[in-house]
Amino acid sequence: MSASATNLAVGLYKWRDAYAASQQLQYMYKSLKWPLDYFLKCWRSDSQIYYAQVGNGDLDHAYWGRPEDMTMDRPPYYLDSSKRGSDVAGGTAAALAAGAIAFKNEDPSYSSTLLVSAESLYAFAKAHPGTYNNDIPQGAKFYRSSEYKDEMCVSAALLYNATQKQQYLSDSIDFYNSYSHSGWAYDWDDKTMLCDIILYEITKESRYKTAVENFITSYMPGGSLPYTPGGLAWRLEWGPLRYSANAAFIALLAADVGIGNAATYRGWAESQIHYMLGDNNNGFSYVIGYGASYPLRPHHRGSSCRDMPASCTWDDYTIPGPNPQVLEGALVGGPGLDDSYEDRRDNFRTNEVACDYNAGFQSAVAGLLHFAMN
Repeated sequence: MSASATNLAVGLYKWRDAYAASQQLQYMYKSLKWPLDYFLKCWRSDSQIYYAQVGNGDLDHAYWGRPEDMTMDRPPYYLDSSKRGSDVAGGTAAALAAGAIAFKNEDPSYSSTLLVSAESLYAFAKAHPGTYNNDIPQGAKFYRSSEYKDEMCVSAALLYNATQKQQYLSDSIDFYNSYSHSGWAYDWDDKTMLCDIILYEITKESRYKTAVENFITSYMPGGSLPYTPGGLAWRLEWGPLRYSANAAFIALLAADVGIGNAATYRGWAESQIHYMLGDNNNGFSYVIGYGASYPLRPHHRGSSCRDMPASCTWDDYTIPGPNPQVLEGALVGGPGLDDSYEDRRDNFRTNEVACDYNAGFQSAVAGLLHFAMN
């Protein structure tokens, strides 16, 4: 969730004009405030406790039905001075800092609240370094973290932008220099590319620019990624559209700060987003509710439920027909390497939806509109 909120907040403060022009600005602020309010509740600075997860993944996955009908135990898992997790704490500090920047002119009081929380949570994360894998294994079972220094790099860089305090910039550079950068993807687990872009914008050092250019080149035609026949850069069978949307977002951020060939980057990002919206061999939109043909059976519990007072159980999971509730705007996982796609509720590789699938996609769309307007 923190990765999603960060991507949305960065897209908002970079390309606010796109949201204003499409008459979505107030909806966007409201949408972003929801997770930020949640993070404010999760961080207890007075007792130095951060609630990193609510709910047990195994118990939650065993339930199929409406979220408002849940009655199982939903235990909280937290970090404190004895439990390390600067990946999730640092990632949340990044979301709060990005939110503070996004809300600075819209709601200065709320922005200040976010920034105070971001700074204290960052200090907590810095004081207790490490991944949360060992101390919250219930979270690592489903979202295992490979590193924490990328989250700390981004949170420190965003805090520098929000405060202009030199120590944050020094911290960000130190974190950047202290771990290996894979360049495999920009996603919920690896924030390195965003840190590269922010540090380049601040310092103009060529090493950050080169890293971003190498990453985008690897995703473009002729790079290291295979392409589907219809033109999608295909990273992984599990949520391939998420990776391409995130890479498009990075390419547009790069174009915005003067990295690479802006026209080439914009054109490539547009090709990926247009593929998702239906400009592909199948004429099929992977965004629910958009276009003439789109997924009807997403892997989503609430969407699969009939109207109340009808019950919703695992029987609704197996019903062959379309989901009764149309999950407007949700981006599904996406096709196979051969452009094949099955609109089946039980195929969670291709038909699952997730916050992090939509976040990079949405900010990429905002970036494309920003450039089209300017």
